[in-house]
Amino acid sequence: MASLALAGCASNGNALGYYWQSVRGHVQLMRSAEPLEDWIARTDIPVPLRERLQLAQRARAFAVAELGLPDNASYRRYADLKRTAAVWNVVAAPPYSLTLHTWCFPVTGCIGYRGYFDEADARAEADRLAKAGLEVEVYGVPAYSTLGYMNWAGGDPLLSTFIGWPEGEFVRLLFHELAHQVVYAKGDTLFNESFATAVERLGSARWLAQQATPQASTAFAASEVRRRDFRALTQATRERLAKLYAQDSVPDREALKAAAMQSFRADYAALRERWQATPAQTAGYDRWVASANNASFGAQAAYNEFVPAFVAIFEREGRDWRRFYDAVRVLSEQPQAQRHEVLRQLLPNQETPGA
Repeated sequence: MASLALAGCASNGNALGYYWQSVRGHVQLMRSAEPLEDWIARTDIPVPLRERLQLAQRARAFAVAELGLPDNASYRRYADLKRTAAVWNVVAAPPYSLTLHTWCFPVTGCIGYRGYFDEADARAEADRLAKAGLEVEVYGVPAYSTLGYMNWAGGDPLLSTFIGWPEGEFVRLLFHELAHQVVYAKGDTLFNESFATAVERLGSARWLAQQATPQASTAFAASEVRRRDFRALTQATRERLAKLYAQDSVPDREALKAAAMQSFRADYAALRERWQATPAQTAGYDRWVASANNASFGAQAAYNEFVPAFVAIFEREGRDWRRFYDAVRVLSEQPQAQRHEVLRQLLPNQETPGA
């Protein structure tokens, strides 16, 4: 869901403290991980956990054989973190903009979030940013990627924070995190997350068609309907807010912003009613909507905006995974503005210049 920034820049006076918590938290996580074979052989673990670890082994092999994802040490160990999230991310945006505040790191470049292994530390950073006049959100992240840099030390492990997810959701997260090890453009969150999201959607569709039980496929199809509906609603709201924020001299801009947010929440309530889903199935959406602000919408856009463009590249390359990755890798080597323009031209409903 994110990459781990292991060091902060000097723009924050507490950079050394942030660096230390990042290293310490990751080392503790890595030390708690054990090989899947060792976990599966244990007699003191619940049967559902053993079955899920065996599923993870099959999904990991599928990722290599069918999706061309890296065959390395990552996701071949498991760690029980005994907490609800791997890390907590902080995102922030100005009152009249969906452009995320950024932090800069030596490995990942400048990115629109900052991760903490302790939720209290994340909320302290959010409070600092809120006092500076930014809208902020803190959210738990079930997994993160070290971009393959830690494969020498055992690789990124499977975590208790997502091991119990429904099968379709579980495999899509696994494919997403592995995709970050294939292509990563330094400092370009929008490119990186949209690419990984495209891989997870394409990959999970193939898994469900070839490997999943009918029950798992049915459950995933229902969750995908909810996810698609919610994406459409939030995209429409983002577009409405972006249009409003682009007009500097609009009278009562705050009132218009409040009206847009009120309309968003009312539309979600109607959508939720139509889904006829259980409270457990809508809990994540409910939390997101309740606290949604510019930071929330800005962060969400990074995971979705260019996904159709990456899918178009996949189709253009004959649905061949290795050719697809090569094409995306070439694109990642271009200047950011240039690669973004290439992707925009591949989005649906884009006008062709001169047409």
